[in-house]
This record gives sequence, structure tokens and C-alpha cells, in this order.
Amino acid sequence: MRELKKIMHVEDDPDIREISRMSLELVGGFEVTQFVCGKDAVDNAPEEAPDMILLDVMMPIMDGIETFHHLRKRENYANVPIIFVTAKASLADFSQLRSMGATEVILKPFEPMELPNQLQEIWKSCN
Repeated sequence: MRELKKIMHVEDDPDIREISRMSLELVGGFEVTQFVCGKDAVDNAPEEAPDMILLDVMMPIMDGIETFHHLRKRENYANVPIIFVTAKASLADFSQLRSMGATEVILKPFEPMELPNQLQEIWKSCN
């Protein structure tokens, strides 16, 4: 099984972005690329796809769902596990995100010290 190393994170909230970066890099040891919004992620996504994508649902300009669909259209992003991170807590929202192809949904606020372990568990279930 391939090791989880590179994570692309798309989040408009600067505090959540920073907490996530610290958690993923310092606790998880991951290489993290961050974008402030979906449009920025779609326009500047690296040619070499990351191992996993963390994607906020509610963002200005281009929301997470639209970003998801744009990334999935790219051949090298078609099978990358995408985990939505959202404050929308209803089961219907979770079901909708999973039914459109999300690998998993993580609820905000999340526990920063646990996030790397959560992602490793999701990674194991995908591979």
C-alpha cells in the first residue's frame, strides 16, 4: 500500500487553514498544499495530484461541491480521495456528499490532534 504523504487542503477560513496546516505537517508529517478558495485550487492545482484532498464545503466564489466536480474532470484527479470538511451537520448533507462521490465527510469543529489519524484511517479504507 502506498503511503499517504501529500495533502491538498482548500479552506477559506484563515484560522482553520492554519490549525489544519500545523496539525497535518507537525503532527502528521504530511506535505500540505493549501488554497484559500475553490477557484484558486482549480486554477492552481498541481499537475501531480496529491494523495488526498481536504475540501471545505461552504466557500465564496466557488463552493466545495463545484470545486469537487471541476477536480474530478481532470484525469490525474479522477480517483484521488476527497474528504469534505463541513460545519453542516445533517445526515442528509453527509449522504448527499457521499452519494456524489466524496470519500468521507469530517465535521467541523474537528480535533486537530486527531485529524492526521483520521486521515490515515480513511486512507487505509481506500487502499
